Amino acid sequence: MNPLPQIDASLTRRDLFNWGSHGLGATALLSLLQGESPAAGHAKPHFEPKAKRAIHICLIGGMSHVDSFDYKPELEKMHGKTLSMDSKPDIFFGKVGQLRKHDWEFKPRGESGLMISDMFPTIAELGDDLTLLRSMVSQSANHTPGLFVANSGFEFNGYPSMGSWISYGLGAESETLPAYVVLNDERGAPNTGASTWSSAFLPSNSQGVVLKGGDQPVRDLFPAKKLAAGADAATRDFVNAINRQHIERTGDDTVLAARIKSYELAARMQTSIPEVADISGETQATQDRYGLNGKNTADMGRRCLLGRRLLERGVRFVQLFSGGPIAGSPRASWDAHESVKDNHTLEAGRIDQPVAALLSDLKERGLLKDTLVLFTTEFGRTPFAQSAANQVGPGRDHNRYGFSGWMAGAGLKHGTSVGSTDEVGWKAAERPIPWHDFHATVLHLFGIDHERLTFYHNGIQRRLTNVHGEVIKEVLA
Repeated sequence: MNPLPQIDASLTRRDLFNWGSHGLGATALLSLLQGESPAAGHAKPHFEPKAKRAIHICLIGGMSHVDSFDYKPELEKMHGKTLSMDSKPDIFFGKVGQLRKHDWEFKPRGESGLMISDMFPTIAELGDDLTLLRSMVSQSANHTPGLFVANSGFEFNGYPSMGSWISYGLGAESETLPAYVVLNDERGAPNTGASTWSSAFLPSNSQGVVLKGGDQPVRDLFPAKKLAAGADAATRDFVNAINRQHIERTGDDTVLAARIKSYELAARMQTSIPEVADISGETQATQDRYGLNGKNTADMGRRCLLGRRLLERGVRFVQLFSGGPIAGSPRASWDAHESVKDNHTLEAGRIDQPVAALLSDLKERGLLKDTLVLFTTEFGRTPFAQSAANQVGPGRDHNRYGFSGWMAGAGLKHGTSVGSTDEVGWKAAERPIPWHDFHATVLHLFGIDHERLTFYHNGIQRRLTNVHGEVIKEVLA
């Protein structure tokens, strides 16, 4: 295999290194730099891990918990009545209408009897494999800070994401693939953009690498021009000669040495990424199972299947976003202000079959026992309608006071739920779960003590959980 990617022989040495400082080349280089740094990562867990890898399904816009995973029979009884409040609620539009019953029927699922609605009929069939979190809370009822705190523990950008912390703390399992990969919705990236999967002040190789479809799964994966083998070899020989002269003249240069090695890693990635992104070799039955043949399910189905392939090949953290930009109408996200029924029917229809297929596939392949599956949204929806005080409209506003998510896989009690909201699903009533606790628990399952995984930045030993967080022991097997 060529030690260097094909580069136009007319490029100057400065141009060559400038090309390598972007995209995949930068990831490869910084991976090597981190590996040689005495302060780089912890490289091993603090204690015996239950999870070796994770896949995170992140719903953009705010899924309604009272219509999906948080059954509230009292809400149906109180439909059309007014919810009494002690203070003005922190919601987005501030319109507090009448209480509104759920739009889908809830049923007990499997042997566990977990109550899950028909919004997710296929995922619901796997209720015995889920660990429901029914009392999550957030610091913000606004999308951008809500997404930031859900992913990084802070309401502002400039802080590393959970995937970046895991990548930094444990390093990469594969020498040919990134440790952290992001697969965005075909309709666009979240409104928070690349800050959502940023490594911030951590080494840059900890940042999520976005994979897309087509011939260029990663930006700058290949040079723009293809050259004959002789021209490519001549370019490499010339650059290597200049590099040797530079090292002889200046002495050891670890940065340059790592940069040279980075091209070798980039060359390996040029082979590994197209291979993992090519799902044509999967059986037709597998592709059908994930919904690749369905108009609405094809996008998420492809990404769930690709996520499984990435996990199998050593990627440590894969993040899939359901929903894209918040703005626009109809909304390309779970932001159901206008109509929960219309919005969530569309969005759930896009992901229900693919996510269930992913869970079942991981289980059948024996991967679920050491793979962590996460299913979250930045906040929930209000149990009352977003309408005038005396009306019951079809939409719901943002709710940071209580909402649901779930986990599955490694080290968890399955077929159970933790925490609860009040009788109508407005606020967490039993075992509130802030994002810091969620993050601490994920790190714990990876064998990481959230208080010990730190990085010195601007005079502070930073960590994912800031100065908060405790492990949710109720979910641990």
